[in-house]
Amino acid sequence: MQRARVIAVIGPGTPEDASVPQAAEACGRLVARAGATLVTGGLGGVMAAASRGARGEGGSVVAVLPGTDRAAATPHAQVAVCTGVGEARDLGVVASADAVIAVGGGWGTLAEIGLARTVGRPVVLLGSWGIADPHRPGQPDGTFRAETPEQAVALALEALP
Repeated sequence: MQRARVIAVIGPGTPEDASVPQAAEACGRLVARAGATLVTGGLGGVMAAASRGARGEGGSVVAVLPGTDRAAATPHAQVAVCTGVGEARDLGVVASADAVIAVGGGWGTLAEIGLARTVGRPVVLLGSWGIADPHRPGQPDGTFRAETPEQAVALALEALP
């Protein structure tokens, strides 16, 4: 039996740019169309938008929450995992995925990107942080830049084990 593919979509809970949730929702739709399960941090902003997109296409959505109240999860999540560890739940989000798509970004998103690479998950950056390896010029290993949600999901799927 083949294990389900899992893609995390991460990004700010309160994005300042209206195009960020739109891109996240498109990513969620495309993840679901590809037959992959979506995992997010389960709250608002990018997390809710990606979840809405995935559920709108009949996809599976898992929310990994910082607190202990399942009711805090976006209503689009089918499964809510309560961690009770606050922002440390970011490791649970990215470690649960086979690949990660960062849409937009604040400091929490940057932390999640770092955690994802630390545990060996490929990261696709869509309108997100510009990251450079101080020891090697160019895009760091395991990170990819995308210009559109379609390209972001395609890159994430290509990076799956």
